[in-house]
Amino acid sequence: MKIIVAPDSFKGSISALRAAGQIEEGIRTVFPSAHIVKIPMADGGEGTAETIRMITGGDIIEHEVRDPCNRPIRAGYCWIDSDRTAVIDTAAASGLPLLEEHERKPEELSTYGTGQLIRHALDRGAAKIILGLGGSATIDAGTGCLRALGMRYLDGSGNEISGGGSLLGKVERIDADQLDPRLEKVEMVIASDVRNPLLGSEGAVHVFGPQKGLQKHELADFDNKMSHYADIAEAATGRSSRDSPGAGAAGGFGFTLMSFFPGGKMMSGFELIAELSGLERQLQDADLVITGEGKFDAQSLYGKVPVGISRLAKPYGVPTVVFAGQADGDMRDANREGIHLVVPIVDQVMTLDEAMKQGETLLKGTVVRMFQMIRLAGLINAKGVSN
Repeated sequence: MKIIVAPDSFKGSISALRAAGQIEEGIRTVFPSAHIVKIPMADGGEGTAETIRMITGGDIIEHEVRDPCNRPIRAGYCWIDSDRTAVIDTAAASGLPLLEEHERKPEELSTYGTGQLIRHALDRGAAKIILGLGGSATIDAGTGCLRALGMRYLDGSGNEISGGGSLLGKVERIDADQLDPRLEKVEMVIASDVRNPLLGSEGAVHVFGPQKGLQKHELADFDNKMSHYADIAEAATGRSSRDSPGAGAAGGFGFTLMSFFPGGKMMSGFELIAELSGLERQLQDADLVITGEGKFDAQSLYGKVPVGISRLAKPYGVPTVVFAGQADGDMRDANREGIHLVVPIVDQVMTLDEAMKQGETLLKGTVVRMFQMIRLAGLINAKGVSN
């Protein structure tokens, strides 16, 4: 029996690598001789750099930067010396897991630290930068990142302004004269599986704002500020990217990158990892593929890791099972995508905090129970028992 184990991270609880390890241990508890191929996954969010490091044999480089609240932290990125490639997760310096619940105030939070990581990679001589956009805590449209790289945002009086999302409604002119010139020479790959536009009901603010701390009554006003910023950015560049798929990624970061770096290549984070790891080749003779993520819901169907895997597995007739910390919504849509089963791992009443802390134990225990059922089904089938 060949089983592909290819989970995403369970955000804030289990890394993709640790999740793959727990799933493997759970399987081997029941089927010790199973042929298991582990391919930890990522979709451009938290863990993308680490996953690519494992595939390519790169190094993790740490640097002191500013977190979303402007506090000093050490954050890392993957450096592949052979072709001078830096793989940077926006989540590493500007991610939601860096904050306490009460600190989720997008009007104050900035991607400045991500810009510092990019600048550090340029100082090392990066020829290529892969920037993963998932998992950000911010809705500043990446303005903080570009400020760290020399961009200036000016108000109506010509004064330079800073800040987080609050900057979006104040900026009246963008001055790119001092933007780091090395950015023109570096190859930029933007990895994200978010396909949302910048504005409106499916945009950065309305879809992702609530999980980043915006209240329902704040959404329309924040979206208006984002629209104002889009007007200014488009006037500065002569390009309109607000309706492009992915413009809403990472709180509008995708839009700013499309606007100021039109040569950058937008790529699905999942497809990037799948290509590097040879996932589809491994699926061709597999009996089962297991994946997972922290929360499986309607957003997962926009092309996150579990659905990306099921779409690859479906043509080869390989069933897909998803383990999730939480599963919401109508599973019929998941079934149509080739997902055969979604299994929540929480097996008793507990708080979210308790579940997050016990994630690895819950995951392994659920895997063991499922494979015990698979073994039982095999025994029943072997005895010829039927209804």
